[in-house]
Amino acid sequence: MNKEMKMEKRILWLSLWTGGLFAVAEFFMAIYSGSQAVLMDAAYDASELLILGLMLFLMPLFHRPITEKLPFGFSQLESILVIIKGFMLLSVTFGLSAKSVEVALTGGNEVDGVQISIFQAVVALVSLGILLAMRRMNRTLSSPILDMEIYGWKVDVAYSLGMGAAFFGSTFFKGTPLEGISPYFDQIVSVLIVLFMMPEALKMLVRAIKDVFLFSPEKETMDRIKEICGNVLERRGLEPVFYDVTRTGRRLWVSVYFRKDAEFLVVRALQDAMREANEALAEEFDHCVCELIMAGPDEGHLQPQD
Repeated sequence: MNKEMKMEKRILWLSLWTGGLFAVAEFFMAIYSGSQAVLMDAAYDASELLILGLMLFLMPLFHRPITEKLPFGFSQLESILVIIKGFMLLSVTFGLSAKSVEVALTGGNEVDGVQISIFQAVVALVSLGILLAMRRMNRTLSSPILDMEIYGWKVDVAYSLGMGAAFFGSTFFKGTPLEGISPYFDQIVSVLIVLFMMPEALKMLVRAIKDVFLFSPEKETMDRIKEICGNVLERRGLEPVFYDVTRTGRRLWVSVYFRKDAEFLVVRALQDAMREANEALAEEFDHCVCELIMAGPDEGHLQPQD
């Protein structure tokens, strides 16, 4: 087992055990307090554990080298797991949101705001400690699975802080014009949680779907690749005309088609340019392979770069 895989497993085991403890504590708190918002948080954490366990089991496959039979290795399997996890989280959050709306329509329910705010403050502090530890361990790694896990812990910290502050603030509603919303406050917070979580979760889901179908990466990544490779080629007197970039899971393949005004091209010069491009890309992208291809006169389908 290589060093990178050991570190990935260590981070995922940390997330699995702490996430399991949080889920159990939140379920007990949801039953004790009757809070729909706390129940949503518990269900969210519990659903994550199922996919996390599967990711740990399949982790060795993600690190297997590519072969002629499997030119992309098992990288697409990693993207598929991210998609499954994304849809699972979406189904859980939307299902519990529907339940929250149903409870609100039947009169809502009163909860102890101080009790829930103290519980969420403790959860937020512990989650922040775990998040910082995971980010420190993940400094030298490049893994879509770890990126999603770290994002999940960021959501947990923000959610717990926001929820704790909201419920603490709700205790001051009594005797004010806002007292009438107290029975519905728990459901309002639940729906706001969904609105807060959706944009980033959908962004990761769309990225994983694009990776499975071998679409090009997002514009920011493409622009950075063009900048890095373009600088290398221009120093060598080569004109980049087309970039063929494929990403799946943690692997990135870059093919740069170029033209040269001179009639001849020294093979050694091309090899040096390719080596320099790979070294420059490796500083920003792990598991990235770049090749330089000379565009022939009959390759009219290649369009100039934007």
